[in-house]
Amino acid sequence: MNMKKTAFKTLALIFTVLTLLGSLYVLLQRGQVSPGYAVIPMLFAILFIQLSHSVPR
Repeated sequence: MNMKKTAFKTLALIFTVLTLLGSLYVLLQRGQVSPGYAVIPMLFAILFIQLSHSVPR
């Protein structure tokens, strides 16, 4: 596995965890805070997942 693919997968994992934490925060606040706490990290996670798939072997 090359270095770029590993970096993209690591970043995707980090942003996926941030998404889960953001959604937990929104749920614990009973929806009174912005759902962007969960949505924005997921956009970056999707971006890095797609980049990791597009890197040639």
